[in-house]
Amino acid sequence: METGGSLVQAIRKPTLTPKAIIHQKFGSKASYTVEEVEEPTQNGCPGLAILQKGPCLYRCSLELPDFTIVSGSFKKKKDAEQSAAQIALEKLGFNLSADSPTAEEAWRELIARVKYIFSNEFLSALHPLSSHFKAALRRVGDLNASVPASVIAICDGKLNNLCKIINPTVESYPLLVLSYIMRAAAGLPELVVSAEGQLSIWRKDPYPPNVIESSISQQSDVAESITTMAIYIPCSPEKAVEPVILNISSTGYYLDVIAQILGLSDANMVLISRTIGKASSETRFYFAAPKSYPLDMSSDLLNAKVVPFGGPLNARASSLCGQDIYGDSILASIGYTWKGQDIFHEDVTLQSYYRMLISKIPSGVYKLSREAILAAELPLTFTTKTNWKGSFPREILSSFCRQYRLLEPLFCVSSIPLKASSELSRSNNKPAVSESAEQEREYANENESVDVDPKLVVLGSSFTCEVKIYSKCQDLILECAPNVLYKKQNDAVQSASLKVLSWLNAYLKDIDMSLEKEKQLANVFDIKFYRQIFFKEVVKCPSVCNCQHNETLGGKEPELNGVVENDASYINIEGTDSGLCPSNGSLLCVCYSVSLVTKGELQKELLESIEEFEFEMGTGAVIPCLEAVVSQMSVGQSACFYTELPPEDLVLAAAKDLANALAFLTSPCCLEYSIILLQVTEPPEDRMEQALFNPPLSKQRVEYAVQHIKEFCATSLVDFGCGSGSLLESLLEYPTSLETIAGVDISQKSLSRAAKVLHSKLVMKSDFDAPCRSIKSALLFDGSITDFDSRLCGFDLATCLEVIEHMEEEQASLFGDIVLSSFRPRILIVSTPNYEYNVVLQKSNLTSHEDDPEEKIRSQSCKFRNHDHKFEWTREQFQHWASELAVRHNYRVEFSGVGGAVDMEPGFASQIAVFRRVFLPEDDDGLKDEDLVCQYKVIWEWNRSKPPLPN
Repeated sequence: METGGSLVQAIRKPTLTPKAIIHQKFGSKASYTVEEVEEPTQNGCPGLAILQKGPCLYRCSLELPDFTIVSGSFKKKKDAEQSAAQIALEKLGFNLSADSPTAEEAWRELIARVKYIFSNEFLSALHPLSSHFKAALRRVGDLNASVPASVIAICDGKLNNLCKIINPTVESYPLLVLSYIMRAAAGLPELVVSAEGQLSIWRKDPYPPNVIESSISQQSDVAESITTMAIYIPCSPEKAVEPVILNISSTGYYLDVIAQILGLSDANMVLISRTIGKASSETRFYFAAPKSYPLDMSSDLLNAKVVPFGGPLNARASSLCGQDIYGDSILASIGYTWKGQDIFHEDVTLQSYYRMLISKIPSGVYKLSREAILAAELPLTFTTKTNWKGSFPREILSSFCRQYRLLEPLFCVSSIPLKASSELSRSNNKPAVSESAEQEREYANENESVDVDPKLVVLGSSFTCEVKIYSKCQDLILECAPNVLYKKQNDAVQSASLKVLSWLNAYLKDIDMSLEKEKQLANVFDIKFYRQIFFKEVVKCPSVCNCQHNETLGGKEPELNGVVENDASYINIEGTDSGLCPSNGSLLCVCYSVSLVTKGELQKELLESIEEFEFEMGTGAVIPCLEAVVSQMSVGQSACFYTELPPEDLVLAAAKDLANALAFLTSPCCLEYSIILLQVTEPPEDRMEQALFNPPLSKQRVEYAVQHIKEFCATSLVDFGCGSGSLLESLLEYPTSLETIAGVDISQKSLSRAAKVLHSKLVMKSDFDAPCRSIKSALLFDGSITDFDSRLCGFDLATCLEVIEHMEEEQASLFGDIVLSSFRPRILIVSTPNYEYNVVLQKSNLTSHEDDPEEKIRSQSCKFRNHDHKFEWTREQFQHWASELAVRHNYRVEFSGVGGAVDMEPGFASQIAVFRRVFLPEDDDGLKDEDLVCQYKVIWEWNRSKPPLPN
């Protein structure tokens, strides 16, 4: 952990995009047309006979008055538009690098902008600020046409950008904009008037009547009064937050109404914060300026001082807003927008206020995304994209950065070749990758904004991701570089994001932790952060929201029928045990409700309920006591338990009726959880196996095959049901006697990936001592393994690993007959899951097998390791199948396996049959012309002596 750091010494000034410059120069005369285009596909695998579909690309045509520009092809439409605009600017002779104005130039532009804002033309413009000007014309007496300077500061983005160029500290101290606006107004005495020490500006000469009539005609014919709800947040933390009603008449100005509630005479003394939440939101804080606002009117533009405000800091409002708020404040969602001339408004309720509070930390954002505030927790690990529920870690991290006004997180993905990743994992004593080697690889860039060089991506490689977060001033705040490798690029990005979120979660809940604990926490999550900058940008004032759910009852036994974590005596579980119990990695679906209950269960108030709530067991995706209870249930059972109250913010954010909830909280009460376990989906086969076996079963099966290759000096091997080529790829990492390898599968998508992987290994590894140098040829065929093709007849060794269970049992028997009677390899290795081992993998009771086959299927279906398995055999069933095949086709068969032991129940996790051909004197492996059958289609062929021609 470091105490300081900066990406760059000089702060980068904001610049306009090429498209924005074109708009400034040409306005509506610039016309963009974007079309989808098809580019020639480079599949990166010469000789591949499968047509590859390229990515969706876009090209933009920009039509200007004098010429038309066509851009190149891009993955995003906006990139194509920006490219076309940039080409046009270059043709027009614009130097983009020199387009950013200096501070002095920005100051002159700022004065010109203020002059334009008070012009006749601007009053009729479709702009949020012009609507404020029209509302100011309805103000009476001395306030008529008086425009609050704070409105100009928050409504005009161009003014703000110019102020940031003049003085970059405006980003951290937005109220500085008022100083620059008032100073610019003072430089226009012929146009506007501003009283000294006041925060309002008005035109020296009134608008002409025709201009006023023209602007008023743009508004709705029928003006209506408005009533909207807001939140009053006292400066004193001892005073309660309360709802207030804003009643705005059809002729009134909403800022004057807010001023009255704040105890001010008029809106000219109201200060307005930046938006809360989305940039398009109109949710802001309104608070009072001091009677004499301390404007810095010094002549030094670049070093305008941040003058002390002089009032008490509102800690609750400042924490929620991310900027300093002084005195009592009002939180409201009201204002004028770009969408129309009429006022926009939304109710801000107490519940929405408390939801904003809990969203200040990552776990709160995740709870809200799941609408399960009292049940969900930000998971500890990212397992699979399909099992993750709610907003993804990357989305939450981006949302966090926007909320704290930081730059978007920067993701740097590195691609590491498989061999290098294996060596790295051995040196770190960690698994080489976080996914099974049998999973299909993702070669496309799943998120285009991730910083990864496609030229560095090697097929079959692993990924690691580093995350960096910068302030708007380009200061590095924190970085996270997990030393973990992933098969999928998206998994690397999501997992690294989750590490950052988990650290932020823990740190923001205990910002006063000791330095020693701070260092330990950073080491646990692989975080390096710059403390001073982090506190300046994120921890602007002490967090008043602690959303950490209590895990125990403080060591005391509850007065109600309660439950403490891991204490089953307080749990009331009802219903018959169905035997379908959850285990780590299972995807659970529950129905639950949470209620506030008073002492003795005399009264109950429902807070939260969800009919179908899914989460993955063992990842920390729910509060600990909930997971502890569910782990003791089976499908169909219900449970009821009680917990101590979590932080009040969580209860009020979840409450359906806030008034009733507040009334309950005034007396001793607790939370009652009622749960029904609806469904348990067992984790994928590779996930279950990975949790128990090291190395994984997939690697053990490869080593088993390598052992037999070496034992029989096999020079040719065919893999039936090769899928995406995981076995063939893995074999290339071992020194063997193999010279020819082949694979057969019915999935062209998998074969395409297999071809790319094998091509990258065989072609790109040119070292003479590489293990795969013995391979002289490789072939991939598209076809069914129950069909015969004479080109694969008589191979030394054939494999069919974890394939037959994906077929119907009759098809599995047909494959056995075809391969042993027609293909006739010297050795055939077949592996399939041992059904009896599922009791270990799934931690459930083994379903008894009935005589009725249909009943057997119904009883087993939920117990199979993979939803695609058509059957799973016991040892007895598998040995009966293999022994009959061996006798019928003159083979000997031996039984073994991987994962487990032969002399210990329930045997091996993956059972293996090794068929050895018995050669008879009359055997003749020669094929006659009438025996030549070619039912397979060659998808890809590689020959060391004859490199394939490029596509």
